[in-house]
Amino acid sequence: MADITASMVKDLREKSGAGMMDCKKALSETNGDMDAAMDWLRTKGLAAAAKKSSRTAAEGLVGIEVSGTKGAAVEVNSETDFVAKNEQFQTFVRDVTSVALELGDDLATIKAAPLGGKTVEEVLTTNIATIGENQNLRRAKKLEVSKGAVVGYVHNQQAPGLGKIGVLVALESDAADDVLQSLGKQLAMHVAAAFPKALNEEDLDEEEIERERAIATEKAAESGKPADIIAKMVEGSIAKYRKEHALVSQLFVMDGKTKISDVVAKAAKDAGASIVLKDYVRFQLGEGIEKEASDFAAEVAAASGVPQKQAEPTA
Repeated sequence: MADITASMVKDLREKSGAGMMDCKKALSETNGDMDAAMDWLRTKGLAAAAKKSSRTAAEGLVGIEVSGTKGAAVEVNSETDFVAKNEQFQTFVRDVTSVALELGDDLATIKAAPLGGKTVEEVLTTNIATIGENQNLRRAKKLEVSKGAVVGYVHNQQAPGLGKIGVLVALESDAADDVLQSLGKQLAMHVAAAFPKALNEEDLDEEEIERERAIATEKAAESGKPADIIAKMVEGSIAKYRKEHALVSQLFVMDGKTKISDVVAKAAKDAGASIVLKDYVRFQLGEGIEKEASDFAAEVAAASGVPQKQAEPTA
């Protein structure tokens, strides 16, 4: 059996990114053959990644990248917020955002795209094994206009272009770029704060509208008013809901009184050029993901084999 030196372990660790003890074991299992040890680690790394994939990944980062008339937003999840501060993870999110900016937002296309001699999906699998947490490329969105600008904004930014909330605003216009950048930044900050559910009222999810209608009908019925009055109350509630959740009809958060459509119209008038708010994207980290409840004491007890004490009954 070949002698496994510290230098060999160090070289394999640098080449693979795996932990020191894993590298030592890989070399022992393969009689010091560096290539075979690398294959052994890849095999074990893939197995570890598969095992970790059952864990809930609801932390991570949202990445934003813009280039003139196009922009992309990507969400990559991890199990803990600690990983979001990991340079390897941050680099991956930036790289994937660049891929989305170039190739579009189809996840299958992004995962199959080349990245550093591997595919995006292979790099993700390697990251899961080396960082030691489940990670997931959850979603991506690309916006593009024929003329004008796509403007990005990151709220709670942890590193350039990376944070907890990422927003893109697409403005189609012949106006000067500085005008569009200023307007776009204000609109993007509004989107981050106001959380619109659609660009226009007609784009709102009709299932949500019907749920709101049912709630409004039940509330109005409790008033004891005549049916025709109840119907008007319900329609009033729905009209208010549509205005409050469609971006163009929301009140601008910076003054609380001007509709977003009027903010855009005024900017266009001042610029002497048409400005159309074509679309927006708002990615908030982990939205819609149900996080698993974790009992840390129970986890420690399970790992140590020591049973937990039952809580004393209260009188």
